[in-house]
Amino acid sequence: MGGEQSLALPPGKGPHGVGCVDVMVGHTRQGLFLRLFYPCEPRVGAERPRWIPRYEYSQGLAQFRGRSPRWGAPLLHVAFGSCRVPVSWKGPFKPRSGGYPLVIFSHGLGAFRTLYSSICSELASWGFVVAALEHRDGSASATYFCTAESGQEEWIQHQRLPPGQKEFYFRNMQVHQRANECVRALRLFQAVRGGRPVPNVLHPDFDLSVLKDGVDLGKVAVMGHSFGGVTAVLALVKEPSFRCAVALDAWMFPLENTLYPEVPRPVLFINAEKFQTPESIAKMKRLSSRNSQTRIITVLGSVHHSQTDFAFLTGKLVRRIFNVGGTLDPHKGLDIISRAALAFLQRHLGTVRVWGCWMGFGRARGPPACRAASMGLFWGFPSPMAVSHVAPVLLWPRLWHPTGLGVTGWEILGSPLSLRQSFAAQSKAPGGCSSFIHGAGPGAAAVTPCPALPHTDLKEDFDRWEHLLDGIGDSVVPAAPPCRSNL
Repeated sequence: MGGEQSLALPPGKGPHGVGCVDVMVGHTRQGLFLRLFYPCEPRVGAERPRWIPRYEYSQGLAQFRGRSPRWGAPLLHVAFGSCRVPVSWKGPFKPRSGGYPLVIFSHGLGAFRTLYSSICSELASWGFVVAALEHRDGSASATYFCTAESGQEEWIQHQRLPPGQKEFYFRNMQVHQRANECVRALRLFQAVRGGRPVPNVLHPDFDLSVLKDGVDLGKVAVMGHSFGGVTAVLALVKEPSFRCAVALDAWMFPLENTLYPEVPRPVLFINAEKFQTPESIAKMKRLSSRNSQTRIITVLGSVHHSQTDFAFLTGKLVRRIFNVGGTLDPHKGLDIISRAALAFLQRHLGTVRVWGCWMGFGRARGPPACRAASMGLFWGFPSPMAVSHVAPVLLWPRLWHPTGLGVTGWEILGSPLSLRQSFAAQSKAPGGCSSFIHGAGPGAAAVTPCPALPHTDLKEDFDRWEHLLDGIGDSVVPAAPPCRSNL
């Protein structure tokens, strides 16, 4: 994501207002720290929290990126100090009969609890409670806890790889601690559900008992980005109550091979174009070969940071410091990620079918050739999103394929040339449309969409996307050098 300049985070697009509050439980490093996003009642003039809540986090980010905190932290503070998250700080929780499904979110290496506010608030706006953890394994750029005696803050700085230690063993130890923290976060909500008092160290005025009947603990998923993506996968092994996982550009390196056969639940992998390696994709395929509901999707035009809030903060200063930038507009990218994740969660958490109206796309009616040429997935995007079924890839705005593909039931096999010829023939067929495919580099194609097609009952949307999920299997991405120190 991130071709266009923007200095503001987007609000959630769903029907619910979004509230948030920080929750700290316990007075030691073994406690929990998270930011809670939840559906809330509308409130005029609600306070909006700062995106980077403390100056110490700017120092930690600068140090993590190899910049001197002496000058890097002030620059980050100037760039982001006034940025606020478009949610209602400590807004009144919006009750719902039966409660909302729960998502535990795990951040990436060098990140912390607030850097994924856009995707977390988007999920909350569609009726999820999202607990964005701040891990204390040394992988966050900075975090802290408050001691019991004096309430003094004890800061935990980012821990780099110790000299002489192999990275796998160091990261493997961290990922297990992170997954355990995800499980402990679930235990926190179970305690609240059971009526046990859970004091919030930071904000005692926000009574967590309001969540007692507000969270459906039979519908719990785990989600994360990069290091958090593989954390989500491991959490499925550790806790059977997690019914599925969504892994955003997961860094698969820290997970031991012996655990892959033990992953019991489906995973949706949503990858960026320029981060994954063939080795990492092979590890994901090991999971998809063992669970027919596991899916691997690649969003072209995106980079590793596209799935973080940095995609929306694309000034020159940020580009220079963080080396971020992709060809995909961040708002379109967020739409792709959130809608794919929502559809996957809806299927595997068994949420109400009418929630298919999340997707914002109607069932298209029109000539089959036109629907095939436009890939027929998300009406309502400025241009359609496409999925290949033989070498399945989620594309935006172009499709990378090695040998051929089948699109929404239309088998188009062979070279890129025959692919273009097939679509050209379809577009000229009786009742066809003016969509066409043109070359976009070796093994790539770009889609020029059909005109907008009419929409029908949105209640049927999920049936259509669910069927398309069945066609998504292993994705193929261009080779890229390994990245081990990104968010």
